[in-house]
Amino acid sequence: MKKNVVNWFEIPVKDIARAKKFYGSLLNVELQDLPMPGMQLASFPMIQGGEYATGALAQSENHVPSPTGTTVFFACDDVNDQLDRVENLGGQVVVPKTSIGEYGFIAHVMDPEGNKIALHSPK
Repeated sequence: MKKNVVNWFEIPVKDIARAKKFYGSLLNVELQDLPMPGMQLASFPMIQGGEYATGALAQSENHVPSPTGTTVFFACDDVNDQLDRVENLGGQVVVPKTSIGEYGFIAHVMDPEGNKIALHSPK
Protein backbone atom coordinates (compact mmCIF):
# COMPACT_ATOMS: atom_id res chain seq x y z
CA MET A 1 0.00 0.00 0.00
CA LYS A 2 1.44 3.38 -1.02
CA LYS A 3 -0.97 5.52 0.98
CA ASN A 4 -1.55 6.03 4.68
CA VAL A 5 -4.17 3.63 6.01
CA VAL A 6 -6.43 6.38 7.46
CA ASN A 7 -8.40 8.31 4.87
CA TRP A 8 -11.31 9.82 6.88
CA PHE A 9 -12.23 10.55 10.49
CA GLU A 10 -15.29 11.96 12.23
CA ILE A 11 -15.13 13.88 15.49
CA PRO A 12 -18.46 13.58 17.33
CA VAL A 13 -20.00 16.84 18.50
CA LYS A 14 -23.13 18.00 20.32
CA ASP A 15 -23.22 21.52 18.87
CA ILE A 16 -21.95 21.72 15.28
CA ALA A 17 -21.87 25.55 15.22
CA ARG A 18 -19.82 25.76 18.43
CA ALA A 19 -17.47 23.02 17.21
CA LYS A 20 -16.98 24.70 13.81
CA LYS A 21 -16.03 27.93 15.56
CA PHE A 22 -13.57 26.16 17.88
CA TYR A 23 -11.81 24.07 15.23
CA GLY A 24 -11.91 26.77 12.54
CA SER A 25 -10.33 29.34 14.88
CA LEU A 26 -7.93 26.89 16.50
CA LEU A 27 -6.54 25.56 13.23
CA ASN A 28 -7.13 28.70 11.14
CA VAL A 29 -9.22 26.81 8.56
CA GLU A 30 -12.73 27.04 7.15
CA LEU A 31 -14.94 23.99 7.59
CA GLN A 32 -17.53 23.21 4.91
CA ASP A 33 -21.02 21.91 5.64
CA LEU A 34 -21.69 18.52 4.04
CA PRO A 35 -25.35 17.56 3.71
CA MET A 36 -25.99 14.00 4.85
CA PRO A 37 -29.27 12.28 5.75
CA GLY A 38 -29.82 12.09 9.50
CA MET A 39 -26.69 13.99 10.49
CA GLN A 40 -24.78 17.22 10.17
CA LEU A 41 -21.20 17.17 8.95
CA ALA A 42 -18.68 19.99 8.69
CA SER A 43 -15.56 18.89 6.83
CA PHE A 44 -12.01 20.03 7.28
CA PRO A 45 -10.22 21.28 4.13
CA MET A 46 -9.04 18.51 1.84
CA ILE A 47 -6.44 18.28 -0.88
CA GLN A 48 -7.19 15.28 -3.09
CA GLY A 49 -4.19 12.96 -2.92
CA GLY A 50 -2.62 15.17 -0.23
CA GLU A 51 -0.17 14.03 2.40
CA TYR A 52 -2.55 13.62 5.35
CA ALA A 53 -6.05 12.26 5.98
CA THR A 54 -9.00 14.57 6.48
CA GLY A 55 -12.38 14.27 8.12
CA ALA A 56 -15.29 16.12 9.61
CA LEU A 57 -17.15 17.18 12.69
CA ALA A 58 -20.25 15.00 12.98
CA GLN A 59 -23.48 15.68 14.86
CA SER A 60 -26.18 13.02 15.13
CA GLU A 61 -27.81 10.87 17.78
CA ASN A 62 -25.13 8.24 17.08
CA HIS A 63 -22.15 10.58 17.48
CA VAL A 64 -21.26 10.94 21.16
CA PRO A 65 -18.23 13.04 22.21
CA SER A 66 -15.76 11.31 24.53
CA PRO A 67 -12.45 12.18 26.19
CA THR A 68 -11.41 8.50 26.08
CA GLY A 69 -11.97 7.57 22.43
CA THR A 70 -9.56 7.68 19.52
CA THR A 71 -7.23 10.69 19.56
CA VAL A 72 -6.97 12.63 16.30
CA PHE A 73 -3.68 14.52 15.83
CA PHE A 74 -3.82 17.76 13.85
CA ALA A 75 -0.71 18.96 12.02
CA CYS A 76 0.48 22.51 12.73
CA ASP A 77 3.61 24.55 12.15
CA ASP A 78 4.21 25.14 15.88
CA VAL A 79 1.98 23.63 18.58
CA ASN A 80 2.39 26.80 20.67
CA ASP A 81 0.40 28.84 18.11
CA GLN A 82 -2.68 26.68 18.72
CA LEU A 83 -2.13 26.31 22.48
CA ASP A 84 -2.19 30.10 22.82
CA ARG A 85 -5.81 30.07 21.51
CA VAL A 86 -7.28 26.97 23.17
CA GLU A 87 -8.66 28.43 26.40
CA ASN A 88 -10.09 31.58 24.76
CA LEU A 89 -12.00 29.25 22.40
CA GLY A 90 -13.55 27.28 25.25
CA GLY A 91 -11.09 24.37 25.26
CA GLN A 92 -8.58 23.17 27.83
CA VAL A 93 -4.91 22.22 27.54
CA VAL A 94 -4.54 18.68 28.93
CA VAL A 95 -0.88 18.00 28.03
CA PRO A 96 1.31 21.03 27.23
CA LYS A 97 3.81 21.10 24.38
CA THR A 98 5.95 18.00 24.82
CA SER A 99 8.96 16.80 22.84
CA ILE A 100 8.71 13.45 21.09
CA GLY A 101 12.35 13.53 20.07
CA GLU A 102 13.20 13.51 16.39
CA TYR A 103 9.47 13.44 15.54
CA GLY A 104 8.80 16.95 16.87
CA PHE A 105 6.29 18.05 19.49
CA ILE A 106 2.77 17.19 20.59
CA ALA A 107 0.13 18.61 22.92
CA HIS A 108 -3.27 17.27 24.01
CA VAL A 109 -6.36 19.47 24.20
CA MET A 110 -9.95 18.99 25.38
CA ASP A 111 -12.38 20.61 22.95
CA PRO A 112 -15.59 22.32 24.16
CA GLU A 113 -17.58 19.24 23.05
CA GLY A 114 -15.77 16.89 25.43
CA ASN A 115 -13.33 15.26 22.98
CA LYS A 116 -9.61 14.91 23.58
CA ILE A 117 -7.63 15.83 20.47
CA ALA A 118 -3.93 16.40 19.90
CA LEU A 119 -1.65 18.72 18.00
CA HIS A 120 1.64 17.81 16.32
CA SER A 121 4.37 20.04 14.92
CA PRO A 122 7.95 19.57 13.74
CA LYS A 123 9.18 22.43 15.97
